[in-house]
Amino acid sequence: MRETERKSERNGASERMRATESMKATESIRPPDRMRASVAICTHNRASDVREALLSLAPQRFGDSFEVIVVDNGSTDQTAQTVQEFGRTASFPVHYVYEGRLGLSVARNRAIREAKGEFILFLDDDAVASPDWIGGIVSVFDKDPKIGCVGGRIEPAWEGEAPDWLPEENRSLYTILDYSAEVREMRDSAMPYGANVAFRRSIFDSMAMFREDLGRVGSNLLSSEESELIERIRGKYSVYYTPHASVLHKIPRSRMNRKWLLRRIYWQGVSRAVSSRSKARVLAESLLKVPAFVLLSIPVLYDKRRVFRNVRRIVYNNGLISGVLRTYQ
Repeated sequence: MRETERKSERNGASERMRATESMKATESIRPPDRMRASVAICTHNRASDVREALLSLAPQRFGDSFEVIVVDNGSTDQTAQTVQEFGRTASFPVHYVYEGRLGLSVARNRAIREAKGEFILFLDDDAVASPDWIGGIVSVFDKDPKIGCVGGRIEPAWEGEAPDWLPEENRSLYTILDYSAEVREMRDSAMPYGANVAFRRSIFDSMAMFREDLGRVGSNLLSSEESELIERIRGKYSVYYTPHASVLHKIPRSRMNRKWLLRRIYWQGVSRAVSSRSKARVLAESLLKVPAFVLLSIPVLYDKRRVFRNVRRIVYNNGLISGVLRTYQ
């Protein structure tokens, strides 16, 4: 059995090596002029979704040069072969990069280091880009060199009917964004989302990339790596939104239930605590809120919506406490 497993691992490594070598062949078609955009797709065991994401890049209405970088974050499925097959017929450079250290932030930072374009456009592996996606993003950057980050509209692609129980204030936890009907600056706490966000590559010459202690690793839902980075970017650059560079983001049926939402809310609390600079204050405030949330739930036990609202608050608060405690482990 062990010998069979070792052979399987060697075969998998060989396939990834062949895919990487094959991708190098596409580098010869890199245009001699400057590379305007690098599209980065970070993925883990989603070969089928990656194929759809790549196919959405083929009909892009963008007149300048761009490349695609797929960072395979430790996949054991057919991701390497999928990227290889797409790269053979693509009209633009497609680079396959294997990153064995797990973590979304790790994979994103690898993509930034590999990118040659003036702008780095991140597309989730379970998202599909509209035909004007690249052009819409780049046109905003071209308006002002002080624009460091651009986000676009993210429309949900529900697997079936959208859940009618989902509170409006929690839709953003499903990575849905419709900030404005026109191009405008995102001020204060407004943030683009990682399924459709882009950065001016030069900002990383003097600024740290994504924090690798934040962001998803395996099955956990740790986040806030995007908001933490964008907050730092705001110190030197402006952040913009455009509705003219949209993507469809798939939401599988497995996430369309209250159990998943509460898990997502819990990890949102953990993420906020881990990224906070004042963990002692977060812990003190969270502990004080616990009895208040419980008492507030008693008078409204007959109202399921209000009970669920308080449950969400308690779960988020528990995430805050857990996030503070895990930093001391």
